[in-house]
Amino acid sequence: MTAPAGAAPAGAGAGALVKAVQDNCHIADARHAADLPLCTYLLQMREFYRWEQGLPFGAVLSRPDVGAWIAGREAWWADVEAHDYQRLPLDGVPGGCDPFDVRTVNDRLRGCGLLYGAGLVGPDRPVFFLADLHGRTRREGLDVDSGGRERARGLIAPPAALGHDGAQPYIVLRRESLARWCWEKFETFSLRRPEGSPFHAVVQAYGLDRDFEAALPRWLDEQGEAVVLHEIGEHRVGLRLGPAWSDLRMALPTRRGDLHARAVRDHLADLGTTLPTLLERAAEPLVHVWFAGFDGVREALFPSLKTAYADWRGGDGGQALRHAAARGAAHFMRLAEQALALHAEHGADAGSAVEQLLTSPSAVCLG
Repeated sequence: MTAPAGAAPAGAGAGALVKAVQDNCHIADARHAADLPLCTYLLQMREFYRWEQGLPFGAVLSRPDVGAWIAGREAWWADVEAHDYQRLPLDGVPGGCDPFDVRTVNDRLRGCGLLYGAGLVGPDRPVFFLADLHGRTRREGLDVDSGGRERARGLIAPPAALGHDGAQPYIVLRRESLARWCWEKFETFSLRRPEGSPFHAVVQAYGLDRDFEAALPRWLDEQGEAVVLHEIGEHRVGLRLGPAWSDLRMALPTRRGDLHARAVRDHLADLGTTLPTLLERAAEPLVHVWFAGFDGVREALFPSLKTAYADWRGGDGGQALRHAAARGAAHFMRLAEQALALHAEHGADAGSAVEQLLTSPSAVCLG
């Protein structure tokens, strides 16, 4: 079976690299796409189809065409699932480069206008991408690399990540993935248009309903900053929790436990860094964006935070949100320290006990 194509190469000589990265994306998807809940899987496949076909936001997708594409992709995955990840063809690297050696790959790509990324979004669940380089900067001692148009990507495309290149952490921002996240939210909102919801406030603030494409650049620049703030918060939390937190997550026996562990760390990053900074800057549209994504396990662990958000929208100047963020940060740090203590005492055998702690009623911050 012929391999499905990715996006067009960035320029002469880049085609072999694009193909190798895309092939690795296909192998990762073949091994792990079935791990996703069915609804999430179908939504992500729909947007992946849009990306691979080069269709603009708002293009009407043919259900028969998408269905046939999904069937073909799943058949292709069955063929490549057992393949090894490919080494990446780079000038001056005989035999190619290890696809997880992000530093070497990007060092070789300097001056080529490309950005490469590889990492794990879960235990043994890698993601890869290759994009046009949008920009490089430095924040709090961390390199921040920003990618634009993506030339190769997989089904899962997180908008940002905190990576570790040896002992040196860095932040990578994927602007195209962030744009697709915005479109997915806007498309869902457009079906029901719930008045007064956080995303309704986002739509009004940016004018997404008047001209989505015209509003997108401003949204990307501002939301990109908010995402970077989250990753800076992740870095600060990581310094406090230490490497044992990753070992703890690996010991958790179920996906439910891992989702709760991830939500605890996200709360620590956002309640300690992202939300306080946005409130200090009076970045009102971005506070609405943050609450538009506040759902699932994170909301279940801190349900009263929405009450503080309502008080902020009611004009209290952010007082309730600041107090709630401080209380929440203290609560989830205590919870994380209790989980780490259990793990330190029992090691890998502590997985079930840690999961029970993280999913218990006492894990919920009541305000």
